[in-house]
Amino acid sequence: MSTPVKKVPIHLQSSQNRLLIKNGQVVNDDEIFEEDIYIEDGSVKQIGRNLIIPGGTRVIDARGKYVMPGGIDPHTHFEFEFMGATSVDDFYQGTKAAIAGGTTMIIDFVMPKNGESLLDAYANYRQKADSKVCCDYALHVIVTSWNNIIKEEMNTLCHQHGVNSFKMFMAYDMMMNDGDLYSVFEHCKNIGAVPMVHAENGHIIKKNVERLLNKGITGPEGHEMSRPEEVEAEAVNRACTIAQQVNSPLYIVHVMSKSAATTLKQYREKGTNIIGETLVCALACDGSQYRHQCFWHSAGHVLSPPLRPDPNTPQFLLNFLSQDVLQLTASDNCTFNKSQKEMGKENFSKIPNGVNGVEDRMSVIWEKGVHSGLIDPTRFVAITSSNAAKIFNLYPRKGCIAIGSDADIVIWNPSKTRVISAKTHHQAVDFNVFEGMECHGVPEYVIVNGRVCVDEEQLRAVQGYGHFIETPLYPPFIYNPEKVLDLKPGKESNGVNEVELANKLHRIEMEPKGCVTPTLPNSAVSTPCCKGARPEGQRNIQESTFSVSEELDVERKSCIKVRNPPGGKSSGFW
Repeated sequence: MSTPVKKVPIHLQSSQNRLLIKNGQVVNDDEIFEEDIYIEDGSVKQIGRNLIIPGGTRVIDARGKYVMPGGIDPHTHFEFEFMGATSVDDFYQGTKAAIAGGTTMIIDFVMPKNGESLLDAYANYRQKADSKVCCDYALHVIVTSWNNIIKEEMNTLCHQHGVNSFKMFMAYDMMMNDGDLYSVFEHCKNIGAVPMVHAENGHIIKKNVERLLNKGITGPEGHEMSRPEEVEAEAVNRACTIAQQVNSPLYIVHVMSKSAATTLKQYREKGTNIIGETLVCALACDGSQYRHQCFWHSAGHVLSPPLRPDPNTPQFLLNFLSQDVLQLTASDNCTFNKSQKEMGKENFSKIPNGVNGVEDRMSVIWEKGVHSGLIDPTRFVAITSSNAAKIFNLYPRKGCIAIGSDADIVIWNPSKTRVISAKTHHQAVDFNVFEGMECHGVPEYVIVNGRVCVDEEQLRAVQGYGHFIETPLYPPFIYNPEKVLDLKPGKESNGVNEVELANKLHRIEMEPKGCVTPTLPNSAVSTPCCKGARPEGQRNIQESTFSVSEELDVERKSCIKVRNPPGGKSSGFW
């Protein structure tokens, strides 16, 4: 389906299409270097010193600040109809809040209604989002059943509509059985898509809910009691086992407990290609909130899998993020207001599940990770932006600062602080799970497609300014032949010749408009340096032969690893 080209108002073209960022420390996921960045027409045109730029270019002095790729939140639910309610952050309010916090792209989930086809559901989400989004977005599609019609619709979504990821539930009414999960994982592998799962044992949860309600436990504390962490870990183990049988990659959304994260680690150590996502709320909150005397406060923290009562869980998950056991962070932003949460006042199982996080994700992770000294800024970029771009095949267009990349950039002031509050956040929801938290590190400028949308901390987002971004098949980050495929001459797996499948990674037939098909790297984790050379002309970011290492100016000074990052503490990685 072709997407109409949006016309940018003349006043935006004239005032926002040229920008020079000077004197900052540029941070990608693999290096920190000191160069200036020239932006024009929404993309990075030059990186270097003493750049020759047109007159009238706006200059931002980033001295003492970090210049980083804008955040990518791979898990949001805007305008999501769920449990008898619709999340209050729509695509305008949600993406506006994302930008305020330093996130410049989100990936939302298409949920088909009962009897609705995947294609119709996708079209409906596009219709809801396209005119509202303030930043770029992509879509995952949720699969709730399995048959040949679903299989063909998945093919159509991949090849004609720019979708490369599908999510399945192992809980709630839409949960799928193990046999269907096996079939979907297998099909995703055969077409080069990314299978994702919400991992909880829905059958056990249902029985636990019945037992607790019969005992008179009706408050929000029953939510966590009905979904203990071993129920999450069991489902993670089962999903990983199925992926191992099919030899497919697997993305586990919102890993929330020690047990689930440890199970995921065990499979990664065995060589199973598992990607782990955790949530910002899991890094800063715990399950003690469910026993708060105020129903609204405790219900405001209800999400699934729930926050865990073990107070050491946040630090445990942070450690796994620093060690690459978990690869990325998300918000799972799915916000319901007070009146909606009160639908479950007499029965915890009727409390709409979901919390905020799209606006505060970057600041909270910086506070808990970088400011605390656990991770360095390069790892921060990896877990908030670059890894999501790689997993969903948007890299290097998104997720790094390189010549030709989209000018989605955040200028981060590590010396400033802010206090999170529902009274001052930009989201529609009337509650914030991070209420009162002081965060060191503020997005002072946020640039979306070359336009300054946060200007000296003042939000100037524009409704409808964002675009739908197609996600190509066979992301090299996870569909690496050395990691996924046992390559032997002529070996067949599930009806697919795996040598031919590996060759497809270099030769993807579907090259949607505006998407990157980067060269297959040598490993699923290592990636080329993103710093481009001073250009004689503009490099075409769409070329599948993109290699920054071939374009590096050998006379330019090497990257700088600073022992004392501005405003931050030494993390031991510096």
